[in-house]
Amino acid sequence: MADDDTPGDGPSPEDDFQELIRQLFGGSAGDFDPEQLSRLSGMNIDPAMMQAVMRQLQGAFENADESGISWDMAKRQALHIANQEGLGVTAGQRTDLDQAFSLATLWLSEATTISELPAPPVTLTRGAWVEATLPVWEELAAPVATSIADALTTALSEQAPEDMQGLVQGAGRLMRTVGGSLFASQLGQVVGNLSKEVVSGGDVGIPLMPDGEAAILPQNFADFGRDLEVPDDQLALYAATRELAHARLFRHARWLRLHVISQVTDFARGVHVDTDALEDLATRFDPSEPEELRKAIESGALLPARSEAQDAALARLENLLATIEGWVEVVTEDATSRLPAAQRIAEAVRRRRAVGGPAERALGSLVGLEIRPRRMREAAAMWRAVTDAVGPAARDALWDYPDLMPAAADIDDPAALVARLEARARGEEPARDEMDDALARLLAGEEPGAPAVRGESDGAAPATEGLSDGPSPDDASDEDDGGSAPDDHRPV
Repeated sequence: MADDDTPGDGPSPEDDFQELIRQLFGGSAGDFDPEQLSRLSGMNIDPAMMQAVMRQLQGAFENADESGISWDMAKRQALHIANQEGLGVTAGQRTDLDQAFSLATLWLSEATTISELPAPPVTLTRGAWVEATLPVWEELAAPVATSIADALTTALSEQAPEDMQGLVQGAGRLMRTVGGSLFASQLGQVVGNLSKEVVSGGDVGIPLMPDGEAAILPQNFADFGRDLEVPDDQLALYAATRELAHARLFRHARWLRLHVISQVTDFARGVHVDTDALEDLATRFDPSEPEELRKAIESGALLPARSEAQDAALARLENLLATIEGWVEVVTEDATSRLPAAQRIAEAVRRRRAVGGPAERALGSLVGLEIRPRRMREAAAMWRAVTDAVGPAARDALWDYPDLMPAAADIDDPAALVARLEARARGEEPARDEMDDALARLLAGEEPGAPAVRGESDGAAPATEGLSDGPSPDDASDEDDGGSAPDDHRPV
């Protein structure tokens, strides 16, 4: 018998599988040798199924970014869900909302000194909302997606036998793509379902729309106002006013958008995968049947309990979102005071934001973050007290610079903030704080942590001798005709 006919001399099914992986990485997944695929029956693998899996994974490779995550898959999933019902925006809806935006613009001009938007507001379909907002969702979710993909690769490598390490290392990109693509798919489902819940661009509370753009989704009005028994024109006018207030604020305070997104991404970067849960999953994971991994990602089972640092980051973010939402609520309330159903609609919006919808809860399980302003009522009470005490102009000026924005302590004790603003309105020097003292020592050329300059320890005004040869900061603001910031732009 010839040596070529000896059983066992040909390639084994395991060799064929490794060769298929090499072909996958080489970009020829669509051209597998049928005879080679048929030999996979020795590994109890359906060759037709394997070819389909390889083609799908290669498509994910082609659309993945440098991290191995296919955001294009997220977009396709989101658009598929958003466009399922085939609803569009009618000409009548556009006309009604254009009129609502026009009237809301006039009412807002009476309630806030923050200027109008440069571009007219728009009406969006659900699919258009997905297109407009998905880049921000990707930015927020990327740290968690990368963490899951990295952890999956590590866990599978640690679980593989020694003689399989070469194959696992060679297929590392495959494992990253499987985990990252499944995460992207789940994100797409969340965003797609959110598109069926949100009423406006700022409805979620974070700046999802491009800077200076306000938008309404009329397709979702029916669900929003179903149990309110409010006429559609009043509902549209309230939603338009609230959306314009939100968009105006973020355009006026250009720093605020980056401030919010950076806090969300800082929280997300602190998310780590539960390695024990992932290792247990890795022992059972089959790339051709990723359903179990999909369910684990969707349920949040791979995300462990938050750390103390994350709890602190979440508290800061919640205070920030509450401060923003509280201002929007007060300004919207003042602007819609002529609207008979305004109070009823406002309460429905508060309940909706506090509870969150199914898609928003799914987002919480996906990235470990529930984006809800839990202290919105307290923040709104603070902004109401400020408005009643010093008026809209002084209130809105607190958004001019980041260091002027009210802090968490101001939400807890609005009276102290109001007292400082009232003193400033009367032209009185605000009480000195630690920042003022530190600045005085810096100007005096003293080392950080040095004792306070003469006069500070007993509460008297600090000595100015020797601080500098030029005028004091207060004198400079009086003498400068246009270059210095006014005195009321000091931190409150």
